[in-house]
Amino acid sequence: MRILSIDYGKKRTGLAVTDPLQIIAVATAELFQYLNDYIAREPVERIVIGEPRQPNGQPSENLQRVQQFVNRWKKARPDVPIEFFDERFTSVLAHQAMLDGGLKKKARQNKALVDEISATIILQDYMRARKS
Repeated sequence: MRILSIDYGKKRTGLAVTDPLQIIAVATAELFQYLNDYIAREPVERIVIGEPRQPNGQPSENLQRVQQFVNRWKKARPDVPIEFFDERFTSVLAHQAMLDGGLKKKARQNKALVDEISATIILQDYMRARKS
């Protein structure tokens, strides 16, 4: 079974899935249907969604949208659990990974790529936390 992570955004949403690694960005408006279609093809144990908070721990403005998505998911698909995981600093870490990887400025401005990398960081951190 796979674990799927989500970096939920207003316009774009980054997704990452445990092995085999499949990292993509999906338009947020299409996310619900995309996930349903994906789960029909692949076994998914659970979904981990980034919980957007400010550095001081207070909710960010995106948290309400994420909670609405989570509530909708729980009603429609109680068979696939969804849980929050702290996503603070994932965008900063994604940008740093792009710099460390030697990506040129134009590539670093690709917001879909930032979302994909952020989803991967959420998944990696979740998996690390689960092991300890």
